Amino acid sequence: MRQADIAALLDEPACEHNTPEKSTCARLKPGATAGGCSFDGAQITLFPISDAAHLVHGPIGCAGSSWNGRGALSSGPELHRLGLTTDLSELEIIMGRGEKKLLFALRTTAERWKPAAIFVYQTCVPALTGEDLEGVCRAATASFGMPVIPVDAAGFYGTKNLGNRIAGETLLKQVIGTREPEPMPERPGITWHAINLVGEFNIAGEFWHVAPLLDEVGLWVRCTLAGDARYAEVAAMHRAEATMVVCSKALLNVARGLKSRYGIPWFEGSFYGRRDTSAALRHFAALLDDPGLTERVEAVIAREEALLETRLAPWLPLLHGKRVLLYTGGVKSWSVVSALQDLGMTVVATGVKKSTQQDRARIQELMGDEAVLIEEGNPARMLEIFQAERADLFMAGGRNMFTALKARLPFLDINQEREHAYAGYAGLVELARQMVVTLHNPIWERVRRPPPWRQS
Repeated sequence: MRQADIAALLDEPACEHNTPEKSTCARLKPGATAGGCSFDGAQITLFPISDAAHLVHGPIGCAGSSWNGRGALSSGPELHRLGLTTDLSELEIIMGRGEKKLLFALRTTAERWKPAAIFVYQTCVPALTGEDLEGVCRAATASFGMPVIPVDAAGFYGTKNLGNRIAGETLLKQVIGTREPEPMPERPGITWHAINLVGEFNIAGEFWHVAPLLDEVGLWVRCTLAGDARYAEVAAMHRAEATMVVCSKALLNVARGLKSRYGIPWFEGSFYGRRDTSAALRHFAALLDDPGLTERVEAVIAREEALLETRLAPWLPLLHGKRVLLYTGGVKSWSVVSALQDLGMTVVATGVKKSTQQDRARIQELMGDEAVLIEEGNPARMLEIFQAERADLFMAGGRNMFTALKARLPFLDINQEREHAYAGYAGLVELARQMVVTLHNPIWERVRRPPPWRQS
């Protein structure tokens, strides 16, 4: 990928904070890829397209976890869970046989699994040796009769966020608009509106909490990019009427591209918590300007919020006033804050390392000007903030779990490795239940006691 192309991806006109001083989401100093490189970001974005094969072109180390590398669930095909790689060796790199091995791997993949498409991920080594990835993919497309899409996102290009953008740009240029969608089913008395959800990855199946609500009000999900998605759905995203961006930092360029190329309006929202879920439904209704849709949305919100109040009743007294240290990034840095406040809890600090300036502004609005914003997740610093702010619960990703457990602090995983779905009204109930189970587990009292030989 040319430097000019990378610079164009770093410049995001749809972001209100797109200035040389503040638009640093995807910029990188050489050697500073902690938290993921461009290749990592590209594969995370596209892997949940579950009926496509995902082939990593490079040494075996780039393949990472070769089975079920991410917690994005599928309601059908599970080909995305299988890690495929060309496994380039030193001999193939020195002798210049990488392209031949790639073509062999593509042929094997096409014949054995017969996927809807094959995404081929460029990594650092073939990018440095100058292999013609696009040429091989063009030849494979013609030979096998299926789309073979090169994703030029070598790790040394930049951060994981840049890889997200590269993946989105690849879809805009090579996939979206290449197919027409299937007709929407007829439903008496309801006019369907086709929508896209961008940046929704169906972690632990949480989108399945929201999908029935959208279906009930008459919002037909054309595609979720990329949780539980199919290749044909991605190819037909240009036929939607509105787009909701779930994570602005990752795929804002896709929403902007759909708007500029196909005139599809978009907004940014969240399905975490009562307020944000209701706001997202209302925003769709306002954007589509259909009185019937607005009426159905308000009826569903009234019913679900009343039901939610009943279902949360056993848990709220056990959570009210509890203090939480939240360390995550991106959209969750503010959307989870909103969900926790819906439960009567206080977020004493939140991580902003992977958050945009717009995310930070929302945090300040929710938590006030005195909010503690954590820039770096140093374990000692995290424990210091936990004690200083008198927190009761530590919510973060799996890499912070052992920091909390060694300090004998209640910990709840909030990132993509988790096994519980927290989106939508039903997800908020599950979140409340998991926090009560964690906070009131008797193990914490026991591990904090002095050992028996010291009690005397």
